[in-house]
Amino acid sequence: MATQSNINKSVAQRWDDYRPTKSTLIWACAAAAVATMIVGFSWGGWVTGGTSRDLVSTAENAARGELAGDICVERFNAAPNSAARLVELKAITSSSAQRQFVEAGGWATMPGQTSPDRRGAEACAVALTA
Repeated sequence: MATQSNINKSVAQRWDDYRPTKSTLIWACAAAAVATMIVGFSWGGWVTGGTSRDLVSTAENAARGELAGDICVERFNAAPNSAARLVELKAITSSSAQRQFVEAGGWATMPGQTSPDRRGAEACAVALTA
């Protein structure tokens, strides 16, 4: 119950007079740490190490596919009869068949590799047919 002396004091005066216990300070610090983590992970863009590794892996695969697609386009354009091959590629309506055409032509097989890069072949087919 409020005493008569507390009722007449201003908020600033009551704040100055307040002396929290050690346990109150510890609980306040713990609550502040938890609130900071909740805000950080919810709205602050913080992620865990596992999520970070997944994002890096996804970006790495996408970048590798883009690079392989660019190399594939260059190799396709440098090949003999590229104009005739481009007409053949554009005649194919299915995107998977276009990818298979590029893979079969060998343009999507990167230097030092024995099999074609699937993402590179898809990117190559899209770039060539555009």
